[in-house]
Amino acid sequence: MRRLKGFILVVFMAIAMVAAAPAVAMPASSHDATEESGELDMNEYLFGHIGDSYGWHVTTINGHHVTIPLPVIVHGKSGWHVFSSSKLAHGESYKGFHVAEKGEKYEGKVVEQVDSDVVKPFDISITKNVFGLMINSLVLVILVLLGARWYKKHDAREEAPKGFAGIVEMMVMMVEEDIIKECIGKDYKRYSPYLLTAFFFIFVNNLMGIVPFFPGGANITGNIAITFFLAMCTFLAVNLFGNKHYYKEIFWPDVPMFLKVIPLMPLIEIIGMFTKPFSLMIRLFANILAGHVMILGVVAVVFLTAKLGVGMNAGLSLISVLFGVFMDVLEFLVAFLQAYVFTMLSSVFIGLSRQEPEEE
Repeated sequence: MRRLKGFILVVFMAIAMVAAAPAVAMPASSHDATEESGELDMNEYLFGHIGDSYGWHVTTINGHHVTIPLPVIVHGKSGWHVFSSSKLAHGESYKGFHVAEKGEKYEGKVVEQVDSDVVKPFDISITKNVFGLMINSLVLVILVLLGARWYKKHDAREEAPKGFAGIVEMMVMMVEEDIIKECIGKDYKRYSPYLLTAFFFIFVNNLMGIVPFFPGGANITGNIAITFFLAMCTFLAVNLFGNKHYYKEIFWPDVPMFLKVIPLMPLIEIIGMFTKPFSLMIRLFANILAGHVMILGVVAVVFLTAKLGVGMNAGLSLISVLFGVFMDVLEFLVAFLQAYVFTMLSSVFIGLSRQEPEEE
């Protein structure tokens, strides 16, 4: 129960972080990546899929876009407003609010027309990434509870779990025994709830991001607001619970006196306190984002070669599809590896903050 409460708290704070950072939001019509000339607009195509949006484009049927409208929640000059994003589709305006078009100020964001000026309101809308985060978190809670059901009906000391519960236990034991315990040491159980939550949260969101259809496809871990939040959690776990030996090594390390007085080494150590979580943030964000871009780039070959003739287009399309399937399979491995690496490095950083001085 304590771990479940910790997980719910982490998810709630992550949702708040993404909701409060709509600066990456794209227009609801960003999925329409075809220019008037009929050519594929690569910028719209790529950023329409990996970027955020005020509506969730599901599919296109006979030229008609099927989009799930999401709630727009803004606070402007006239107070709070809550309405459907469908009211802002196709450049329309509602109560003085509209989505800034390409080339305009605050491009892709909801803005308010105040007299002759355009201002950006306080925006905590439920965007595609926020909604995707809610769905993925619900999926994760369901999976954890399904695994926990077995332990309510059986005695784990007498029999080993089978099926899905066995898979969950295997992964939990792998993360706790092989990563958390090995890297942190004797008081590893203190940090297990957060680190296990981080691992499964990243893993499930990575997997859901690979699914090309609703409710998958949201670029959650490829959103820097999410990776920033996760890195900040590790930063706080390291620096709020670090022991006195950890801070002694930062502010008064065992180096020649002139390096302490200048103070060169303390400055380097303080910079290191921030570069560690920064590397966590960028590594997860960049790897997941790059994976999505590579898959989208491979798929785009089908459309970009359409003018080269039927034979050339068919041949390159076949190669594109086969390579795309290979990339998707590879992304399953990357989804696990990135969750593993983030958890391992977080455990290492926490372990370094808990080390005791060596006895002479």
